[in-house]
Amino acid sequence: QVQLVESGGGLVQAGDSLRLSCKASGRSVSSEGVTWYRQAPGKERVFVAVIGHLGTTLYGDSVKCQFTISRDNATNTVYLQMNNLKPEGAAISYCDLNMCWGQGTQVTVSS
Repeated sequence: QVQLVESGGGLVQAGDSLRLSCKASGRSVSSEGVTWYRQAPGKERVFVAVIGHLGTTLYGDSVKCQFTISRDNATNTVYLQMNNLKPEGAAISYCDLNMCWGQGTQVTVSS
């Protein structure tokens, strides 16, 4: 059974940084790609970043200069470092490993 647990969200101000974590169990994050998404209330889930099994990364256009995705194979965890956050209100960030999802972690950025 695959389980993903996201953490690291919170309430911050515009320009602040946060680091989100996605800890996996039941499957290795280095054997398959892990993707981060975000979803604001009433809106569709939006792609943020992905790290492939070979370590290659890809970012959404709106975050590629501010966010960095990485992983720690020893702890089976994928991270999303988010810098210079924009005042976009509240959204839940989710990680996905081969269509298995965590419960999400809320990020709220105030102006």
